[in-house]
Amino acid sequence: MEIIDPHMHMVSRSADDYQRARMAGVECCIEPAFWSGTDKEYAGSFFDYFEQIIDFETQRAERAGGMSHYVTIGLEPKEANYREMAEEVLEGIPEYLDRENVVGVGEIGFDQQTEDEEWALREQLRMADERELPVIIHTPHTDKPSGTERIVEVIEDEGVTQERIVIDHNTAETIETSLTTDCYVGFTLYPGKIEAEAAIDLLEEYGTDKMLFNSAADWDPSDPLAVPKARDKMLDRGWDREDVKKVVFDNPYEFFDQSPNFDYERP
Repeated sequence: MEIIDPHMHMVSRSADDYQRARMAGVECCIEPAFWSGTDKEYAGSFFDYFEQIIDFETQRAERAGGMSHYVTIGLEPKEANYREMAEEVLEGIPEYLDRENVVGVGEIGFDQQTEDEEWALREQLRMADERELPVIIHTPHTDKPSGTERIVEVIEDEGVTQERIVIDHNTAETIETSLTTDCYVGFTLYPGKIEAEAAIDLLEEYGTDKMLFNSAADWDPSDPLAVPKARDKMLDRGWDREDVKKVVFDNPYEFFDQSPNFDYERP
C-alpha cells in the first residue's frame, strides 16, 4: 500500500532513511520548513535553509530512495519571536512560494503563544490564502489545548479557506477543537506528540474524514517509518484496507493536490 508522508524533516536524516522509507511504501514525502535545533541569527540563514530543502533534498530523495519530495516554506513560530529578523524573513518568503516543488506554507502556528507568533501566523495565513496554497499549522508543545483553540480563533478571524489547512500534532486533548473547523486533522507519530496506538484509537472514535498521519522525522528520537508501521498496526487491528489507504494516502494526496505545484501522479 503506497504512502504519502506529509510532514518529514528529511534534511536531518541519512540517505539510508530515504531508502528504508521507500522500501516500506513511502512513495512521496512533504518536507516543511521547521526549527533547525538552534535559533537562527540572520534572515539569510533561513533563505539558505529554504534553498537546501527545495533543491538538494529533493534531488537526494530521488537519488537515494527514488522518492518524490516536495516542500512547504514558512517561518516557524519559535523564531517569529525575533521580530526584526522575522519581518525580513517574511518579506523574502513569497519568492520561494513560486518555486516548482514548493506546495504550501508551513509549518506555522504557535510555540509560546506570543503576540509576535500570532502576527507571523496571521501574515502567513494571508500569504497562503492569496496564492490558494495549502498550509501546515503547528500546535504548541506546551498549553496545547489553549493553543489549538487560539489557532482556530485566528483561522476563523482571518476568514481563510479552511479546507486548505491541516492542523497538525493533534492529541485526544485537541481533536474536538480541530474538528469544529473544516480543516484537515493531522496526527504526528512521534515521541511526546502521540503514539500510533493512541492515534488509531482516535480514528476509531472520530472517523477518517480529513484525517492523516505523519512522522515528523527529525534529529530527536523519531522514526521515518512511523507511518508505515501505523499502517500495519491498523491492518493488524482488522481495519479495511481501503480505510487505511484513506488515512495514509488518499487524504494527504487530496490535501496537497490543492496546490498547483503538486504534480505527483497516483500509482
